[in-house]
Amino acid sequence: MNIRTFVMLFGTFCMTCIPAFAQQRNRNNRQRFEYPATPDTNGHHVNAHGGCIFRHGDQWLWYGEARPQWGFTSEGVALYTAPASADMTDPQHAPWQNRGLVLRVVDEEGSPIERGCIIERPKVLWNEKTQLFVMLFHSELKGRGYEAAQTGFATSPKAEGPFTLHHAARPNPNRWPADFAEADIKKAKSYKLADYKEWWTEPWREAIRYGMFLFRDMERGQMSRDMTVFVDDDGTAWHIFSSEDNLTLHAAELTPDYLGYTGRYYRIAPGGQNEAPTIIKRDGTYWLLCSGCTGWDPNEARLFSAKSMAGPWTQHPSPCKGPGARLTYGAQGTWMLQAGDKVFFMADVWNPRSLANSRHLWMPLTFGADGMPVVQSPIQSPMGQE
Repeated sequence: MNIRTFVMLFGTFCMTCIPAFAQQRNRNNRQRFEYPATPDTNGHHVNAHGGCIFRHGDQWLWYGEARPQWGFTSEGVALYTAPASADMTDPQHAPWQNRGLVLRVVDEEGSPIERGCIIERPKVLWNEKTQLFVMLFHSELKGRGYEAAQTGFATSPKAEGPFTLHHAARPNPNRWPADFAEADIKKAKSYKLADYKEWWTEPWREAIRYGMFLFRDMERGQMSRDMTVFVDDDGTAWHIFSSEDNLTLHAAELTPDYLGYTGRYYRIAPGGQNEAPTIIKRDGTYWLLCSGCTGWDPNEARLFSAKSMAGPWTQHPSPCKGPGARLTYGAQGTWMLQAGDKVFFMADVWNPRSLANSRHLWMPLTFGADGMPVVQSPIQSPMGQE
């Protein structure tokens, strides 16, 4: 989740559009319809949020944010494991064993992961060529809120870590999207920030769509907040993240070692204001399921499809069906878990009063006769019939 506190929301011109009374209503609903904890083998709630799960060797690996009971900073990245033989028809209740923190915040002043920093949405890939586990995460520096908007990179030869931080930086400085022609670059450069002091107007939105913020961040690098990773059929790895002040998603190609960028990237739904991307590929089509930007509060899921990472991307109605679908069952997506022939849409039911106690909600994702993805309502929805 990117825009975390009221300070951040108002400090960035109220990036969320949902009225305050609606936010309070949603919080109240979440309190009334609380999901049960996801227990580990010690009976404690799994504290691994915004994360990912994949199978490696004889284990399922679940990496996620280790959040404090109180406050919005980070403790690091946690790992939970389950045997490969675990019944993943109900992954939320597999025998998850707490393996501790694999990436810890440090007391080194100035480090990207200095205690007091924010680490969100950690995603881990196994690199067959380098024989390393590579972690990418949304990195925010201590005391700077969500202004840094960087990506952190860390590696380990072992799944259980410890992971070593390589660097944290914004993606693709001084690089234009791969599909930008000279005319597109010229147009993006023509928009001046000083001419658009009032946000959310139609002229301002048009300027965003055509790259005003893209050009603004050209030298420093593009913002990178809520994110996921994806390895394509040909072995190419992609980093997909919310950029341009959460107004446009970027899909950036990673280098073969997964520790940097090739410079090739594409924009998805410019000006659409999307975050929390998750992705799956089926029969040659990429399906991108994400959310809108309403802070900690749930909203209706958004679905896009394309035949190539380069696009064009087409938006579709939300794939969520049944009670609670209008607000994605009170949750926000984080990962597409593939377990054999089954796919689960992993999501977090955020609890900003105690992030460590945010709940995990995973729902089967299937495809209908028309080829469209479908996420069915869980048996018990915290949002009632909304």
